[in-house]
Amino acid sequence: MSFQYAVLGGGRQGTAAAYDLALRGDAELVTIADRDEAIAQTSAAEVNRLLGSEVARPRQLDVADPQALTEFLRPIDSFLSAVPFPLNLGVTEAAVAAAANMCDLGGNTDLVRRQLEVDSDARSAGISVIPDCGQVPGMGTSLMTFALELLDEPAGVMLWDGGLPLSPEEPWNYCLTFNIGGLTNEYFGTTRFLRDGQPTEVRCFDPAGYGRIEFPAPFGELEAFVTAGGTSTMPWTYSGKLQYLENRTLRYPGHVAQWKAFSDAGLLGQEPIDVGGTAISPRDVLHALLAKKLEPAGEIHDAVLVRVVATGRHAGRRAEVEVNLVDLFDEQTGFTAMQRCTGFDGAIITALMAQGETPAGAIPREISVDRQRYVAELRLRGFQIEVEQRFTDQIAAIPGNA
Repeated sequence: MSFQYAVLGGGRQGTAAAYDLALRGDAELVTIADRDEAIAQTSAAEVNRLLGSEVARPRQLDVADPQALTEFLRPIDSFLSAVPFPLNLGVTEAAVAAAANMCDLGGNTDLVRRQLEVDSDARSAGISVIPDCGQVPGMGTSLMTFALELLDEPAGVMLWDGGLPLSPEEPWNYCLTFNIGGLTNEYFGTTRFLRDGQPTEVRCFDPAGYGRIEFPAPFGELEAFVTAGGTSTMPWTYSGKLQYLENRTLRYPGHVAQWKAFSDAGLLGQEPIDVGGTAISPRDVLHALLAKKLEPAGEIHDAVLVRVVATGRHAGRRAEVEVNLVDLFDEQTGFTAMQRCTGFDGAIITALMAQGETPAGAIPREISVDRQRYVAELRLRGFQIEVEQRFTDQIAAIPGNA
């Protein structure tokens, strides 16, 4: 059986997702829609070039037009929204109206919880709506649940993840592999963790959540710190079932001091301030100043690091499970590690929805996707996943809080 897929947004992640759907999703057609027709055409041409076929098709579409979006989605079996997250609530409503399975790259937990309110309507339409399907949340979410399932009595889980340049350059030692708006969204406000069994609000850059963690060469010691959105809906899903559930973002040393200074100065704020009689958003100024400085020249050679440690009991003994994934820039396709880990994740879920492998309704990622099947799909795509299960004399203290 073959399917008609769509990807909304023809940027880096959308292009990688369209490629994976065309290659591994039993695709009859993958339509890449973007408000900018030239971007859609470039994305589709790249997918077709890599595959040596004409399975991808461009389409000019403004997803902010609900009627046009709904009509576009009616013949679509399943689609990925790779547009900026503020648009996803409207996209979700169009998906239900068109009865098209939907997942998205997400990134904002408050908005995701509003999307999940269409659960009854999605079930009536016979479709799946699964937000937050990217690198983290998304890949990290399923790897956390995968680790928890390997314990008979899980107590808690910790996730570390980050996208890093393989050859960091001063002064930033960082490069953008996605839109800068996604980065500053992660660095602003608060997030939710599970602590003592209850959802708990924690501020980004919380000093008590800062630590250092060692990874194999060439990465070495990295900073681990609190950012927003990585745990998504998991603190509510596991409330009263686990003692703790947290995540930390990984960067090269020095990154936190730079960005916390921006935060303390108010440059991550979105409320306009008066500057010489003109209302200006501080975050817009920061974007204008930094985006080009953080954009690498030429090909992006990057890595994505993911580490999960779950603790609890197994076979009557205290135990922990560690899961590690390291992915690198792909020389063959030219896709960055971030494109693979984000776009391929979204493509996997898009295909599973089309194949009827996910339940109907608007359902959080952690309870809508089979963990074993997901890990098998990652391995099929060449992701190296190391799993170690070990018994311990006592349950480890919550990592990353040094």
